[in-house]
Amino acid sequence: MLKGVYLQRAGRVACVALSCMLLAGSAFAQKRPQPQAAVIPGNPDDAFTALREAARKNDADRANALSATLVDYPIPSYVEYFRIKPQLFDASGLARVDAPDDQVRAFLQRYQGDAIADRMRNDWLLVLGKRHDWNGFDAEYPKFVLKDDTQVECYALLSRVLKGQDVSAQARSTLTDPRYYGEGCVDLIGTLAQGRQMSAADVAYQARLALEQNYVTLAGKIAATLPAPGADGDTLAMVVKMARNDPRQAAAYLAASGAGLSPEQLGAAWGVVGQFAAKKLMPEAVDYYRRQLSLGGNQWLSDDTQEWRVRAALRQGDWSMVRQAIEQMRPELRAKDPAWTYWYGRALKAAGRNDEAQQQFQSIAGQFNFYGQLANEELGNRTVVPPRATVSDADVDSMRARPGFLRAQKFYDLNLRFEGNREWNWELRGMTDRQLLAAAEYARRIELLDRAVNTADRTQAEHDFSLRFLMPYRDLMQRATDDVGLDLAWAYGLIRQESRFIMNARSSAGAHGLMQVMPATARYVARKIGMADFSPSMMGDPNINIVLGTNYLNMVFTDLDSSYTLASAGYNAGPGRPKNWRSSLPRAVEGAIFAETIPFSETRGYVKNVLSNATYYAALMSGRPQSLKARLGTIAPSTVTATNLP
Repeated sequence: MLKGVYLQRAGRVACVALSCMLLAGSAFAQKRPQPQAAVIPGNPDDAFTALREAARKNDADRANALSATLVDYPIPSYVEYFRIKPQLFDASGLARVDAPDDQVRAFLQRYQGDAIADRMRNDWLLVLGKRHDWNGFDAEYPKFVLKDDTQVECYALLSRVLKGQDVSAQARSTLTDPRYYGEGCVDLIGTLAQGRQMSAADVAYQARLALEQNYVTLAGKIAATLPAPGADGDTLAMVVKMARNDPRQAAAYLAASGAGLSPEQLGAAWGVVGQFAAKKLMPEAVDYYRRQLSLGGNQWLSDDTQEWRVRAALRQGDWSMVRQAIEQMRPELRAKDPAWTYWYGRALKAAGRNDEAQQQFQSIAGQFNFYGQLANEELGNRTVVPPRATVSDADVDSMRARPGFLRAQKFYDLNLRFEGNREWNWELRGMTDRQLLAAAEYARRIELLDRAVNTADRTQAEHDFSLRFLMPYRDLMQRATDDVGLDLAWAYGLIRQESRFIMNARSSAGAHGLMQVMPATARYVARKIGMADFSPSMMGDPNINIVLGTNYLNMVFTDLDSSYTLASAGYNAGPGRPKNWRSSLPRAVEGAIFAETIPFSETRGYVKNVLSNATYYAALMSGRPQSLKARLGTIAPSTVTATNLP
């Protein structure tokens, strides 16, 4: 897990061209926050919530003061964790080398096997790695269960390379997403470069990965691990910056001079230009990518560049390029997402290689997701609900006393969903399908509907889709959708994606309730439907939330030509954006292609999930096979027209 911003490598004073350019203007000095007044809430739950916030800010003094008032609190492990954790990290979120090891060891022994112990071990491994205490790190790392922190993995590789091991292959697999690098990964890159397990070109590539995602400071720190990066690194960095703002300008620069780059580096540069052009839905993106393919250099392409190469070809209808782009994908990237298996099958089918295409479709047709459903339709089938596996009351009752679930319920009562989900999910580890279904049914009975859905989603061979696709508030939903003529299955599919049926769900942007309606949107819709006494506080009422949400969804649906694909995108990103995205289409495209080429990653995933959900809901409600393709429809190009909707 990312622990904040990153420190400059100790002892480095030289500033080379790329790192100077990237680091210029960055402020490295971290200011400690002013101490808070030591107000201790009288209510223990309020004090616990305040303790959690102090731990989040790494305010050790306040955490100590608050924890001292919670001696008999019912979740003592978290009181102790929140007290110790601020002593492991500074106010900037960086690991402290003077962390209290004895307190951590005692905590790990006391709560061995609990979710919070694994969280503490994760934190401590960051401290041990920062400290370069490899004996301590190597002793603790095998006990770290989740292994979901990239920076810890970087420290684990660093420990091995310092013992003389070749970790270059594992490093390439680990260092793929700069969002999660932290100090440990910068340290690893520098050590690998010094030990010649990573070439100057490898380091320049890592810096460019960070720059592509606009982590300018991090890019500079990676570049600074080389004593003298070549001019080609500076040139590629300049191309990335130029392409982010104006791909056409970057393309003109490359076409005019070649920028003095080798063929492989020039291919990488054209790939970057293609990526940013594709994200802007520019038709020239395919031409930029064709230049990249002609030059090679695929090993220096980021995952984003490789994925958008496929999307650009899909949008232009170039099936030959779709096939070629997927074949050249990094194998791990290609295997990670069923999208690329599906589209590869489609490209093979377009080339008349039907038997090979069928093999691709068959390999994912059993998956209960967007591309599994589409692959299943390519095989001549439609979406159906699998047979329902049932569990006994005794199976469900056996879940009541599980300690992780009890802790989770306490956290949910406090509206601390992050900790609640951590405890709930930890308890699910190693469960059989029957146990998972029992846990899901238990969650449903105690009205933890999001946990019911997510737990039922985990089964592999035995399933209960009535738990995966719950339909709470059925009477309210039926009445509200009937009143505006809206498809009930689609509305449920959207709510499942928006809130997982958490009535008090709030987004960081302020969206509220089951249908995650923004306050301004709620006021607009209330005015349009004549709800004169509306106030935003009413959005906590399921009836009001559903009425306003379904009315707004119907407005978006009507505004976007009654297209489920466009309207799902519009509900998430605003109705004006799908209009812009379709305006640049070169021709009519199937809905799946439009969905896959949505520029916003959140909206792209959202549309796929909503329409996949809606198809399953329709199958559950009707008892008949359903077509996801029919629901996706076809999206035709059109001129942008203004919308009055918020």
